[in-house]
Amino acid sequence: MVEEAAGRLRGAGFVVNAPDWIDRGSAADFLLTGEVAAARGALDGWDAPVDTVVQPDGAGRRKKLIIADMDSTMITVECIDELADYAGIKPQIAAITERAMAGELDFRAALAERVMLLKGMDAGVIDRCLAERVALMPGARTLVHTMQEHGARAVMVSGGFTRFADPVGAEIGFDRVVANVLEISGGKLTGRVLEPVVDSGVKEATLRAECAAQGIDIANALAVGDGANDAPMLAAAGLGVAYRAHSVARAAADSSVVHGDLTALLWAQGYARREWRR
Repeated sequence: MVEEAAGRLRGAGFVVNAPDWIDRGSAADFLLTGEVAAARGALDGWDAPVDTVVQPDGAGRRKKLIIADMDSTMITVECIDELADYAGIKPQIAAITERAMAGELDFRAALAERVMLLKGMDAGVIDRCLAERVALMPGARTLVHTMQEHGARAVMVSGGFTRFADPVGAEIGFDRVVANVLEISGGKLTGRVLEPVVDSGVKEATLRAECAAQGIDIANALAVGDGANDAPMLAAAGLGVAYRAHSVARAAADSSVVHGDLTALLWAQGYARREWRR
């Protein structure tokens, strides 16, 4: 795979030297001279089971802030779809979720529609869903713990719900969690989400506010997500990574991870396995 990548780069006019292995057989660097966009173009469309990250060389490779989505990024499921399964309406809600994450529907409107369909559900079902359906994405803890060990701050910002995001964030070890609040009255969902709604604008604003509060240049921030509502923060961050993502997120991001788990984001920052913290 390494030689095939080198061949594609050489074909685009780059001088390619021997790889600098981060972890032999798993992850390697090529130091190139030229335009980042040209190198990305050379590797676009490469049909190989390998993930590539093209980024400027320099001291800012190891990021000081990670901003991460939750559903289908830090965890393996979309919580609202799983919650809907307990009400027997998963296909109906999942279809709306898919279109919203693909950018075909307005996120706020789609969220309101889906939550209204859950009106009257016993709030206790949320805890059951959390216990039975929600699993961490492979590599989630290792990614966050390793970056924190090296001085980074970790923030999860989710268009999902605090009843899921707070315990998930605590389990992974995030420093801060931002998510939507489901309105509950008399132990049942009212079908409404409290303001302010966490949408794409709030996600990007959270990224920028965290950078300002911590005195971090946005170039030293890493953002990761999978849906259309993640696109603005992926575009704004120094390194935006679309993780097993919809096309609109991939178009906004600097790189995509399709084959590896979340530890691929550590290799992207030059962390060898011996430096990882689980």
